[in-house]
Amino acid sequence: MARGNALRVARQLTLGLVALALLAGTWLGQRRATSWEETLWVTVYPVVGGEDPATADYVAALSREDFEPLTGFVAAEAARWGVSIEKPLRIDLGQTVGLPPEPPAEPSVFSVMAWSLQLRWWAWRELADAPGPSPDIRLFAVFHDPINGVALPHSLGMKEGRIGIAHLFASRHMRGSNKVVIAHELLHTLGASDKYDPMTNRPVFPEGYAEPKLQPRYPQRYAEIMGGRIPVAPQSAEIPRSLTYTRIGELTASELRWIE
Repeated sequence: MARGNALRVARQLTLGLVALALLAGTWLGQRRATSWEETLWVTVYPVVGGEDPATADYVAALSREDFEPLTGFVAAEAARWGVSIEKPLRIDLGQTVGLPPEPPAEPSVFSVMAWSLQLRWWAWRELADAPGPSPDIRLFAVFHDPINGVALPHSLGMKEGRIGIAHLFASRHMRGSNKVVIAHELLHTLGASDKYDPMTNRPVFPEGYAEPKLQPRYPQRYAEIMGGRIPVAPQSAEIPRSLTYTRIGELTASELRWIE
């Protein structure tokens, strides 16, 4: 009995030490990623998420240049907040991969933790044969059939493992708003938090407003990227058509360690 208890304690201690090591590695990696001393390497991996052959054709026609506006957006906003690095991000287009595991239908602390580990394992397995070194951030762009009135699954970005999943429409008309979604999830992987009310999808004042001091307050000219929408009236907000209509606000800049 005593030997069994000792083995159980030793096993729990080992698991605790492994968990601490993973947390320490995540924290150190996050600190390095947001030191903004070197260009971060971001790879976008396309995923065919629809059944229409046109969606597969759309994904096959993608190029790295389709995602280059993301680097310009982050560079311009970083410079606006006084960050000296000339090119904060480098965007590459990776290989097409399969569908990632779906998040739990009824999230709980343990189910989300299990799914997070499953997602990282899936990403490692899918990219095990990818040439070259592993990027700093992995973004999986899941393109769906552009069907009117159909809502996309919730996109997400995680600091743990710096992985993002962006659900997008395979439509030329949605290219601008698709990049807004990708930028939002990209910044999640670097520590930025959501700044909108999940019940209404409207930005929260003041942190979810790009120009909280604007007078009159409405209509706002831009969306705060983590607020997600442009507030045009107290109870109304619009999805920005492109990154041209988005900005990184003060709290997000602080979360990215652009300002103290």
